[in-house]
This record gives sequence, C-alpha cells and structure tokens, in this order.
Amino acid sequence: FLYDTLSSYDDGVFCFLAESLIIRPLIFKRTAMLYNFLFPQQFRGKGVSLLLLVVRIVFGILFFMHGLDKLVNFNTLVQSYPSEFGFGSYMTLMLSIFTEFCCSLFLITGLLVRLMTIPMIVAMGVAFFDVHDAMMPEGELALIYFIIFIILFLTGPGRYSIDYLIDKRFQKDKQTAE
Repeated sequence: FLYDTLSSYDDGVFCFLAESLIIRPLIFKRTAMLYNFLFPQQFRGKGVSLLLLVVRIVFGILFFMHGLDKLVNFNTLVQSYPSEFGFGSYMTLMLSIFTEFCCSLFLITGLLVRLMTIPMIVAMGVAFFDVHDAMMPEGELALIYFIIFIILFLTGPGRYSIDYLIDKRFQKDKQTAE
C-alpha cells in the first residue's frame, strides 16, 4: 500500500523524500559516529588529560625506540625475524617497523591516536599470544604494551593532543556555519 501510494507521486518527490528522510540521516549518523570515534569527547578533564599525555609520551618513546632499533638493524634482523601469518620475515619486520616506529610518532603527538593504536594493539597481541605463546617472563613487555594501547584506544588522547585541536577547530567552524 505504501509503495503504491508513493509510486503514484512524481519520481522527483519520492527521491527527495527518500533522500531527506532516510539517506541523509544515515549518512549524518555514520559521519557522526566516525567523528566521535576519531575525536572522543570524554576523558578531557585537565588531570586525566595530563595523565594521558604522560602515558602517551612515555610509552610512545619506549615503543619508538624498539622500532628504531629494528630499523637500524634491519639487515641482520630480516634473516632471523619470525614469519607471522604467512607474510614472511621481510614483510613481518616491515609491519613491525611501521607499527613501532611510525605509529608511535602519531601516538606521541596525539594525532589520530585511536586509529594508530589499532595496529599497535594487533602487533602486541600477536607478539604476546603468538610469538611468546602467552608466557609471562618472555612476553611480559608485550602484554604491558598491549594493555596500555587498549586503554589509550578506549580513552582517546585527551585534551593535550593534536586530535583535540582538530576537534576544537571543527567545533568552531560548525558554530560559525550555524
């Protein structure tokens, strides 16, 4: 009945109604979800943000040093590096360097923190559960990184980050547009 009623109208009217009532809200909702994921609004108090800044900088620098060591010793490591998921030693080492070297720079600066912690979480999960077989003395550092990166993924970067500045700019532009 509804389809027959709507199809009796001009196609332009039906398209306008479908776009304004169905498509636009879905696109806005998905865009808002992505925006809220990349620029979280919680955990922005000064004390919590200061703690998140210290955690980001300390663990980012420590993780960066692991990546720098792998980058400097690339030629010797590539022959003995474990091959994970059939990628081969070369590709696994390249992914590790990207994760530890590049993603940690994003973490330190607070740029796209939630997005950049995803490969970090995956890498440390693989390191702890697969490479070290979830054994505590050998995989302890990987487990610590794994937990810290999950916490940073859940909380976001806090107030003292580039993500916060980007969010403020979007909010300012949004207010001037209204």
